Amino acid sequence: MTDLRGKIVVVAFIYTRCADVCPLLTAKMAGLQERLGADFGRNVVFASITVDPERDTPGVLARYARTHRADLPGWTFLTGRRADIEGVALRYGVVMRKTADGSVDHNLLTSIVDRRGVMRVQYLGTRFDPDEFLADLRSVLREGRRQ
Repeated sequence: MTDLRGKIVVVAFIYTRCADVCPLLTAKMAGLQERLGADFGRNVVFASITVDPERDTPGVLARYARTHRADLPGWTFLTGRRADIEGVALRYGVVMRKTADGSVDHNLLTSIVDRRGVMRVQYLGTRFDPDEFLADLRSVLREGRRQ
């Protein structure tokens, strides 16, 4: 995993078998990684955490990352034990529930966490404006450079 010390982290919760909002969010983040230019990976990193750890193994997540043009190691895809992921998700305000058909219901929150580990902004769903998101991200970047 990428060293996160001194970096701004964009955190999202997704799963690879999602048929609707997760691929949309991942595509939006892929566009943002390109727009960040040299700051991506050096000052800003993305962390996508699966809400379906039983099926989203490291290999499955690696294929998903390649499919979505994720620039590794600036973008990390994480899995782990369900209990650990649920605990992290709750701290970000994400609630998840496995359904009878095997999909995962979860609220879609994307968070910007500053260099000190403080959550600064959260976006709900996939309809957020990428220009607004980028402006918020760059504002947090500028703050960190002044300190």
